[in-house]
Amino acid sequence: MSTGDMRSVVRLLTTLERNPEQERRLGLVRERCARTDGHLDEQGIDLDVSVSQALDELIEGAPSVEMSPAYTYAFHEVVASHFSDTTDLGVWRRPSWFHRMDDELARHGVPSDLLPGSFLFSGPPVRLPNPGDAFPSIGVLPAQRAAAPADAYEGVLERLDAEYQDTARKFAELMRFEAEEWESAQQLGQTQDTIFFWFR
Repeated sequence: MSTGDMRSVVRLLTTLERNPEQERRLGLVRERCARTDGHLDEQGIDLDVSVSQALDELIEGAPSVEMSPAYTYAFHEVVASHFSDTTDLGVWRRPSWFHRMDDELARHGVPSDLLPGSFLFSGPPVRLPNPGDAFPSIGVLPAQRAAAPADAYEGVLERLDAEYQDTARKFAELMRFEAEEWESAQQLGQTQDTIFFWFR
């Protein structure tokens, strides 16, 4: 998880004439994409389209395939170059576990738009080729909404099945922190408007 200004990410991908700072940042993104390609090659993973190529195609607005996780990786590298350092949320063996957690929270009255699955797996805020069945997966939550899930999870925490309490508590604490950070950023005139989730 990380936070930042998603508008700056979109501008980098869509601006026709980039300023020197955008060019510098794009150079860093290209380096990150090349490193990701190297890591995938080391693991023997072939995505058909390289992450570096996917970045170029996203900038051109013309992806060459309809399905590939390469574009998701490339978008993540653009986000990573603009957003805060990553906070590690933990390790879960299957994303489907969160559907069970959603059911448990909903059973205790948490609205559907505040359930973890509604933002953890919501997808990127821009249109990308489908990553297919493979990871990675992207989710986003507007930072100004972070207080709502924090309130909801705190309100039902003690009534949840023990299997879900630790994760719900962790998410409540994280969302509370992000809500406070968003309030502080607003007072300082900063624009950290998006919480970004990355599962791989």
